Amino acid sequence: MRSLSSTLLAAQKSKSASPYVKIEIVDRVAGVARLNWSRLYTGSEADCYHALAVAGDGSLIRARVDASTYQLYYQRVTNPGPGSDFSGWTGVGTISSVSGIALASLGATVLIFYVATDQKTIYVKESTDNGASWGSPVSITTASTSVGWLAADFSPSGVVALLYSVGGTVSVVKRTGGTWGAPQAWTNTVASITGFGCVHEGDWNVVVSGKDAANNFKVWTCVYGDGYSQSSGTWSALAELTTANDGSNVEFHCPFVGSADVFRLFVVEKYAASQSYSRPIWSHSLPTADFIDNLWREPVPFDLSSSYGAAIAFSNTYAWLSTAFGVWQATLTPASVEVTADVVNLALSLEPVLSRARVELRNDDGRYQDIGSGSYSSIRKGSEILVSPGYRTTAGVEVSTGLAFWIEGWEYISHGGRATFVIYVKDGWGLLREWRARRQYSWTAGSKNVFQLLSFVLARVGLELSSYSTSLVITDQYPAFTIHPDESGATAVGRLLAIVPDVLFFRGRVGYIKYPQASDPSDYSYGLDHPLMEGRYRTHVQGFNRVQVYGSGVFNESFGWGEIEAVYDHLTQVHDLNLDSVSEAQARANAELTRSQRQAIQGQIVVPANCGQELWDVVAITDARAGLTAAQYRVLGLNLQYSPLAREARYDQKILLGGV
Repeated sequence: MRSLSSTLLAAQKSKSASPYVKIEIVDRVAGVARLNWSRLYTGSEADCYHALAVAGDGSLIRARVDASTYQLYYQRVTNPGPGSDFSGWTGVGTISSVSGIALASLGATVLIFYVATDQKTIYVKESTDNGASWGSPVSITTASTSVGWLAADFSPSGVVALLYSVGGTVSVVKRTGGTWGAPQAWTNTVASITGFGCVHEGDWNVVVSGKDAANNFKVWTCVYGDGYSQSSGTWSALAELTTANDGSNVEFHCPFVGSADVFRLFVVEKYAASQSYSRPIWSHSLPTADFIDNLWREPVPFDLSSSYGAAIAFSNTYAWLSTAFGVWQATLTPASVEVTADVVNLALSLEPVLSRARVELRNDDGRYQDIGSGSYSSIRKGSEILVSPGYRTTAGVEVSTGLAFWIEGWEYISHGGRATFVIYVKDGWGLLREWRARRQYSWTAGSKNVFQLLSFVLARVGLELSSYSTSLVITDQYPAFTIHPDESGATAVGRLLAIVPDVLFFRGRVGYIKYPQASDPSDYSYGLDHPLMEGRYRTHVQGFNRVQVYGSGVFNESFGWGEIEAVYDHLTQVHDLNLDSVSEAQARANAELTRSQRQAIQGQIVVPANCGQELWDVVAITDARAGLTAAQYRVLGLNLQYSPLAREARYDQKILLGGV
């Protein structure tokens, strides 16, 4: 149960309570601002190597290579925005025809890196006035053979790390106190590299594209340590972000990565058969995840044709995207609007595997006819709706935050002299249902535990996973697991939860694991201080009362003896080759039997709305007319009804009950 203040607790128990529900619509998905890109420039420059940075004064610094002459050009645009001129370029000189370039900035210092015409020697030019003027080129190092790709970034202390590739090897050379050190090769192995990007946030965080030893194209993430997630001067292992099997004709090239509110990356996906294409796809990390966690939303295509990708950079207020021939801008602050005062009716249904809400708003003056723009620009498909139930208390208006949904559609209603605008929304389970596996994902036994597998699936739709309480099984069992092509995220999560006794519920953008146990104390009481308006309590025969579990050479079972004595045995059998010990088989049998026992007790109560009640809470019910005194039940569903209009005023909650 979400915690409530003493004054809010008192208000929701009062017979004279004054309801209040705050509803806000924000242009975010799973807590992350949706970047609405506006194209500011479309030029005639040819697609080729390019780079992007934002200087300390907000100037936009771009660099590109001419595809026919291999001349290096740079550009500085002060106060960039709509109406700025992004067509002017200043030449630097002829550079390597087979090597990438890189930009890095910190405060007023901007560095541009490139490879000389010998294709081996790496140079840097430096500006100390936000890109207004540049010093002479300085040689950093000379590789043994042709340099492929460059990426670089500053640490906050001013240390610069330059990464460059030769064949399938990435090396790093750092500048500390103005002096460049000796190159050091990474400790990872790939067959070839088709690009990489780098951003410093605690460590130097790297996205790499290329081929593995089996000729599969992949996008990996890894970390070059600066002491945050990885020891200074060391490399983490490669972690796969996405892959394309050999023979699929799909390749990945030219990643760019940046960090503002979250890590955001762009990488080129190229298909080289019939109906060929080469376009950027983009993704972002989760709000509280570290880069090394490798938790990314499913990559999404970007409406652009390019073989060299889209570079991304950030100012304090904007995200910037650039190619050699284009510039885009997006605000980092999501649009939002509060619609609390317009609510006519709210119907909210929370259930273990799917929750929905229906928000009806007054539209008698046509205020919602122009959604998606102006004051209502945040009302779009996919936007986030925050529902915060509360009351007017002695301390003022108080609400309980934690419920978040996402818009899946709307409806205009005109009837009987009234006009309303109805928004339909879904929860995290709805997002999981919409995600379909693009390919087969497989993990061998021992590679990830159940909690980590759940984290991966939730991350693909942008949701985070945390825990309220966990069983030993969810962290100790490392099963062989496969997500099949076109399988939904909800199905995959359901199959994982079937392995463990734990359950999943959502608080906003975060999924929480909870381990329900018969010994759980009550979270809240009804029938004494909190009025009970209606109650129904039913007990029926269990779906099954005996469980047999067959694992890999092991067997165990669990019995509901009281139920067996009454109705004889109702048997179910579980076959799971991931179970290789008697104790694992016993835990699985106990979990299955507990689920059956929980479902055999059903009921519902209707009460004045409890602002903090959540799924899987334990409640104590006192109902003398039904012979109940502090009887414990588990919350298996919550239906909230809110109608603030005086003649139809309603603010109550139906709570669906099950066994503890």
